[in-house]
Amino acid sequence: MAMTERVDLSRLSAPVGGSGRLTGHLARPEGSGPWPGVVVVHEALGVDDVMVRQAERLARAGYLALMPDLFTQGGVRRCLIPTMRASLAGHGRAYQDIAAARAFLTGSAECTGAVGIIGFCMGGAFALMSAAGGGFDAASANYGMLPKDLDHALSGACPVVASYGGRDRMLKGAADRLDAALDRAGVVHDVKEYPGAGHAFLNDAEVGPRLLRPLFRVTGMGPDPEAAADAWRRIETFLDTHLKQSATAG
Repeated sequence: MAMTERVDLSRLSAPVGGSGRLTGHLARPEGSGPWPGVVVVHEALGVDDVMVRQAERLARAGYLALMPDLFTQGGVRRCLIPTMRASLAGHGRAYQDIAAARAFLTGSAECTGAVGIIGFCMGGAFALMSAAGGGFDAASANYGMLPKDLDHALSGACPVVASYGGRDRMLKGAADRLDAALDRAGVVHDVKEYPGAGHAFLNDAEVGPRLLRPLFRVTGMGPDPEAAADAWRRIETFLDTHLKQSATAG
């Protein structure tokens, strides 16, 4: 069973232009490390039980998983719009917060030094934008919006595994465009679209205000256990190859 604790990342984020106050959720595998690390970037709705369980799942798979709360300083209402804008701009406070989370992991004796990034929804965009120049060894983007200039954003990127839902109206055709761009960039990748799945299909429960959940269902948003099981298999296999095996080889 993975153990999760809240950690203070402020000493790492504030000096580099990140949040003056930043907390994170650290999920630690059972047993003794060191383990490869993974920075987990949450959805647009923020850190909730569903997101914490995603980090814990990664810990059960053998990763030291750290999810920085990008809304620590101001909450969802004040932080959502500027953080969403930053996700596609490629710069801003949120990126310094992600860098602080990576620095926490690489500076920990419990981490092998190999660190990946995984993001969901808004976090998927951050994962894609961090794949090149973010210092990560692998990136997993799940139904994340694509950068406007894909070829520029992915030049020199680390290996990428990505998953999209065919019923996700906001991201129609995104999987094909990303796959083609990664081909052009010569980046090792695994991109797959699940025809029957919608946005947020990797979640294990519905999220958001209860009054809006019926609307989310109509738009195809929500859990899809079958697609999620296959996507997690691909994600874990990909991370094992580029984080665990590379660390052993090194």
